[in-house]
Amino acid sequence: MMDIKGTIIEALGIETLELSADKVICTMPVNEKTKQPFGLLHGGASVVLAETVASIGAWASIDQENEVAMGMEINANHLRSVGQGIVTAIGTPLHKGRSSAVWEIKITDEQDRLICISRCTVAIAKKRKE
Repeated sequence: MMDIKGTIIEALGIETLELSADKVICTMPVNEKTKQPFGLLHGGASVVLAETVASIGAWASIDQENEVAMGMEINANHLRSVGQGIVTAIGTPLHKGRSSAVWEIKITDEQDRLICISRCTVAIAKKRKE
């Protein structure tokens, strides 16, 4: 597994429940770290959750010793507000190529209502030799 210590994943409390090359499930609390000033889940926090799902899903498909996966483009439609609880993101790949992957991510609330739909393109590149 990857080291998330000191990353935005740790800071926002994102937890991975399932991780494979074909499906990723992560959760994130709706709390003071993820809310905007009006008391609702910040859209940017949802985008961080979605990109995390896509990036680690693509990472599960690559040669982790020699390659890296990183978000290249993301879009999100915020459909419903959430003021508390836990949101769950489920991501599945739409395309898995040699140099990119495209993932669809659906984020739901605790009542399984769709709050955000996102699509993320992930670049796959050779690791830099330092």
